[in-house]
Amino acid sequence: MVFNIVRYEFRSLLRDKKLIITGFIFLLLVSLSIVGGYRHYHQITRDRQESQNLVRKSWLNQREKNPHSAAHYGTFAYRPMSVLSFFDLGIDTYAGNSIYLEAHRQNEPRFSVASESSSIIRFGELTVAFILQVILPLFIFFIGFNIISKEREDNTLKIIFSQGIDMKRLAWAKLIALLGLICMLLIPIFIGILILGYKTLSEPDGFLFPSRVSILFLTYFLYVFILCAITVCISAMMKNSRNALLLLLGVWIFSCIILPKVSANIGESIHQAPSGFEFREAISKDEKNGIDGHNPADKRFDDLRDSVLRKYNAKSVKELPVNFDAIAMQEGERYSSMVYNKHFTALRKDYLIQNSVSQFAGLVDPYLAVRNFSMSLSGSDLRSAFAFQEQAEHYRFNMVKYLNNYLRDFSRTGEWDKTAPSSIYSKIPDFTFIPNSTSTVLLHNILSIISLLIWTIACIIGLSSLNNKVN
Repeated sequence: MVFNIVRYEFRSLLRDKKLIITGFIFLLLVSLSIVGGYRHYHQITRDRQESQNLVRKSWLNQREKNPHSAAHYGTFAYRPMSVLSFFDLGIDTYAGNSIYLEAHRQNEPRFSVASESSSIIRFGELTVAFILQVILPLFIFFIGFNIISKEREDNTLKIIFSQGIDMKRLAWAKLIALLGLICMLLIPIFIGILILGYKTLSEPDGFLFPSRVSILFLTYFLYVFILCAITVCISAMMKNSRNALLLLLGVWIFSCIILPKVSANIGESIHQAPSGFEFREAISKDEKNGIDGHNPADKRFDDLRDSVLRKYNAKSVKELPVNFDAIAMQEGERYSSMVYNKHFTALRKDYLIQNSVSQFAGLVDPYLAVRNFSMSLSGSDLRSAFAFQEQAEHYRFNMVKYLNNYLRDFSRTGEWDKTAPSSIYSKIPDFTFIPNSTSTVLLHNILSIISLLIWTIACIIGLSSLNNKVN
């Protein structure tokens, strides 16, 4: 009997005209988003790779000069897009895509796509993830709001019960039919993502791609299961289809519109990040007076000079067999880098604390849980942007350190006119970004995973708790 109900309901849904129309619109939106996202990914990837090749060529073709002048000349690091960004852009549109790397200064990522676009981009972009997270719930609610309530309205519910089927098994049968129908749309989408992704895999993404697509599919399957279960439960509990539809629309508005905005505003209000002016002033103060406020720059310089003189058993810097200016510059670089890292780490922590509000809100809103998890798996979340910034700083510091150490051994104190061969620039490798591992992503999204599991268990319990008298 349960199997017969599943088969009958599945056929009834396929014959429904409103399903055919909405299903066509849904597939059209998905197709447009896949094509648009794929073309956008290819264009951005090509532009950033060309820019990275151009700045690398400019770096290698420098004339012979003082090595520290080359450190001030600097270079750029460009953040590559993840292959899965064509599925879920996340914050990629608003995060800076390049960092200028120079001596004595740590810069923020700049030149985001949003900064170069019109104000219409504030309304969001049509991605596959957006459709699955926001449009798909409406689609499920629209075709399933009367999946059980219509049986009550048509007075066929008692006939079904008389055949030995209770509300619990009826609800599960209806759920399986609805879930199977949605999976007919969901599975081809992820097959298309696999095919398109494998055509453009880069080396850093090659190992991560299959596992992340598999986890993404499982995540969205659980999301669809939760949505279908909520639809069936509400349809079973409401006295008529009209009330069921109104309640489902209220659930969608609250979970997809109100709660995400409220959680973002709460996160910003309870933990406010410093302004750009305050941030730079704090860095300048620590560089001048020391991080602890008791180690000013002059004292640090005198202590360094005395320690170097003792090391080489010399009475003055002119007697040193190395370039003391290079040693002093490298020590200043080390200290300024420590200051910058302190403040940038604190700033990133502020943003993560703000973002954690939406992660905790995901415990009561499966949409937020899926949105945060999807961005992380696609490599387009806040932590991925921070990973790029941290790796670019590590590259910058090592670049400046190599040039200062070369100047230290290559010349003597005061020999600023002495130039180094241009071949030293090729000793510094090109910048390569390494994305976060899948295990790291799972660890950082443990709240989202717990939220989906809790909602799945709650839906199973809710469906199993339905009885013939519920209305």
